[in-house]
Amino acid sequence: MLAIVGIVVVIAAIVGGYLLEKGNLLVLLQPAELVIIGGAALGTLLVANPLPIIIRILKGFRGIISGSKYTKDYYLETLKMLNDIFMMVRKSGMAILETHVEEPAKSTLFAKYPRFLQDHHAVAFVCDTLRMLVTGGIDPFDIDQMMELDMEVQEHEEQEPIAALSTMADSLPGLGIVAAVLGVVITMGALGGPPEEIGHKVAAALVGTFLGILMCYGFFGPLASNMSKIAAAQGCYYHCIRVGLIAFAKGNAPLLAIEFARRAIPAELRPSFQEAEKTCKAKAAAPQS
Repeated sequence: MLAIVGIVVVIAAIVGGYLLEKGNLLVLLQPAELVIIGGAALGTLLVANPLPIIIRILKGFRGIISGSKYTKDYYLETLKMLNDIFMMVRKSGMAILETHVEEPAKSTLFAKYPRFLQDHHAVAFVCDTLRMLVTGGIDPFDIDQMMELDMEVQEHEEQEPIAALSTMADSLPGLGIVAAVLGVVITMGALGGPPEEIGHKVAAALVGTFLGILMCYGFFGPLASNMSKIAAAQGCYYHCIRVGLIAFAKGNAPLLAIEFARRAIPAELRPSFQEAEKTCKAKAAAPQS
């Protein structure tokens, strides 16, 4: 939602300043220039990227509009879930997790956390790690390396649509120049005509340059930056889970493992020790398989 507010502010500031200088707003309405720049930019995006990356870009736009889900409450809910897992293992042994990690959608443990279940990557990240712990005989260091590798792959996938969108944004000023050059060509063909007609065509050519620069630095560049920050927030979330699971795998008590995970949460979202302890105690009764 904040991104939409920002876009509105950008448009309002530019249009407002233009009108304060007694500019004619109708001159900026050049559909042909927009078709040239927007169409060419879309074409370069399709040429340079496979369909899955295009789909992830669209999903990234949806994520920007809805905002990051990694809030303080979401982290607290994750700490509750980890505590439930640790308490269940402490009470009944590691083997009790087998049915839960094999079919998390049917698990009574994960059923209490529907928001977590909706994140298929996070579910796989947690369940695959717990599956290794259930198997036994694996050193916590090796499990940590597996989780780190998983996070690196996920980060690479998240960066692909961001890089594609950034590349397209960087091309927009050049495409604006292309539209302006085409406008100049048309203007040269109209030499000898009425001065007002020539002036209109020159203005249209300049609008092409204006639109290319505006779309790059006013819209798509900031959108790519926003997507990058959302991807970074996802990485922080996975890091929190990783720290908690590894701390427990090393033999630490559930409360201490949860504290390790809490300390890994970014400072602006990190709940206090008392908040984490209160929420974990509220979920202290671990569900049975």
